[in-house]
Amino acid sequence: MASMQTVPAYDLRISIQGTQPEIWRRLLLPETITIPQFHDAIQRAFGWQDRHLYGIRCLDRNGEPRVIVGPDEAAEDVDAELASGVVLFELIDALRTGPADFEYEYDFGDTWTHKVELVESGLCPEGTITCVEGANRGPVEDSGGPHGYRRLAKILADENHPEFYDAATWFEGVTGERARAFDVGAFDLDVVNRRLGRLSLQLWPRPLTPAERDAVLRPIMWFLENSAGEGQELTKDGYLKPAMVRRTLDELGWHDAIMGKGNRELNAKDVLNLRLHLLDWKLLRKRNGRMVLGPMGKVGLAEPDKLWGHMVETIGAPQNDALKLMTRLAAHWLVQGFAPSYTLRDKVILSALEAAGFTTRSGDPIPESWAWDIDRTVRESLDCLQLTVPAPRFRLTEKDLTDGGLKFLLQVQALLEDR
Repeated sequence: MASMQTVPAYDLRISIQGTQPEIWRRLLLPETITIPQFHDAIQRAFGWQDRHLYGIRCLDRNGEPRVIVGPDEAAEDVDAELASGVVLFELIDALRTGPADFEYEYDFGDTWTHKVELVESGLCPEGTITCVEGANRGPVEDSGGPHGYRRLAKILADENHPEFYDAATWFEGVTGERARAFDVGAFDLDVVNRRLGRLSLQLWPRPLTPAERDAVLRPIMWFLENSAGEGQELTKDGYLKPAMVRRTLDELGWHDAIMGKGNRELNAKDVLNLRLHLLDWKLLRKRNGRMVLGPMGKVGLAEPDKLWGHMVETIGAPQNDALKLMTRLAAHWLVQGFAPSYTLRDKVILSALEAAGFTTRSGDPIPESWAWDIDRTVRESLDCLQLTVPAPRFRLTEKDLTDGGLKFLLQVQALLEDR
């Protein structure tokens, strides 16, 4: 196997001013990345959720003052330089290490100012961004800047504080994390580098491997393989036999502490959801009390690449515009590695539907129950694939996409953009 190529890189120490204890990360990244890519790297490294504008103030490598704002439409409003037209190499002189006149600011309301210092210049593997070290968890989004975050951390550290309940409720609603588990000093280098790894695959795509393809399609392929030939016998009510339900749960690791090891489809919702979707997608069909392969199922079983393409097309071409919008949102949240907490999710979806002009047939606003149904429909489709690293089904923290899962969703996003 050929060794990975290396490219000129910056080793940068980035710290958030005014934080106590100091929140900082040390990033190794190619010197040729654009400022929007640099912004994305900071967002992933500190756990920001890219909800706000950002800007850079610096003296560039020629000593000229620069004010750069992103996204581009925001720069046009404030008469600043467009971020997309700037490469990091223009701003940092590799020969001048140490403190530099370079600041990245995120959220112009809360004013999170990140000081950027060059530790050294060197090389990094091509197509990678890596966090070398760091300290302390990133601030909570919309917590009011360094002062507001310090106050929030102080309240959450004391369950007897008179404002603890309100602060904990807000924190859990915004982050989806448990307030009593909040730790200002938490920092997991592996988690940060998994986020940066996802970003690297977005910025520098790599071909899909057969192993990645097979892992994503595994639940579907399991059903197709077990429905080949004479197919699967169904109960008189049209359900899978208990033995097949149990085998599927064991094979796919879908047992959980809440549902236990039930062997009836009605008690194994993931199995029922998958089977019904495969019927709906014509990969399977019922015949004489058995579940057998449909025409596309036969093709997919023989040629997994065609099944991959069929599933990208199926997920990326929903039946109506509301489902298309929800698929965009769901894919974006998974690719970015964050999503609104469950208490905010329906509100975010409703706002997106209203902004897109959706109403009921009578012209009234979309009810919250509809937003929940649309979200559930898309989530159930995505649950038929193995897109994420196996994890407890009901954990609150973000789920990690596999490389294959990321590549699948990037193809879905590309298809949605074309339509």
